[in-house]
Amino acid sequence: MNVIEAIQSRRSTRAFLDSPVERKSIEELLTLATNAPSAINMQPWEIVVVSGEEKKRLSRILVKRMRERNISCGPGATRPLHPKFVNRQRELLNCILPRLSAGTRFEEFINEGSCNFYGAPTAIIITLDRAFSSARFTDIGIITGYLVLAAHEIGLGTCPIGLITAFEEEIMEELSLPQNRQVIIAIALGYPDPKSPLNKARSGRAGLDEVVKWRE
Repeated sequence: MNVIEAIQSRRSTRAFLDSPVERKSIEELLTLATNAPSAINMQPWEIVVVSGEEKKRLSRILVKRMRERNISCGPGATRPLHPKFVNRQRELLNCILPRLSAGTRFEEFINEGSCNFYGAPTAIIITLDRAFSSARFTDIGIITGYLVLAAHEIGLGTCPIGLITAFEEEIMEELSLPQNRQVIIAIALGYPDPKSPLNKARSGRAGLDEVVKWRE
């Protein structure tokens, strides 16, 4: 698979096999991902790999807190969104909803799925030193892109998860992270369940005429 094929075929995985991912495979993946560029080569990321009983325990904590605090996955907007963004979100809903078990609401699936990493055996949590400004979130975005494409290349599924940042305090306490770290994003990692209809869902992408402007 070349880079173009990986970009065109990679999709978020929301149903995983129980099979654990070997440490050797995760090390290979992270070696590839950490080739990502960063501003002035600072490589500001620090990555925490959570698996086994620790991952199960963390998932239970996050799901419990999510239910207690009634926190929901949303766009993180500070003002009403343009209809085009709402329509793109609705497209994903319409793509996933028919594939959910009877009686399962879309919001419930996304919220609980985010907090238990969609049942993936491994969670990758990427943190940033608090000494950096939000400008360095760009670097975290780049390494995340490298990671999900590299995972696809070696046969692993991924799903980036932003909701977990609402539970930064719980994550830092459970994983004994130092106070100078900031939780930016998590990535569910594992082997995709080939039988799950969820993994056959394919949301579309906006055309260039919607997202690109030319100035010459």
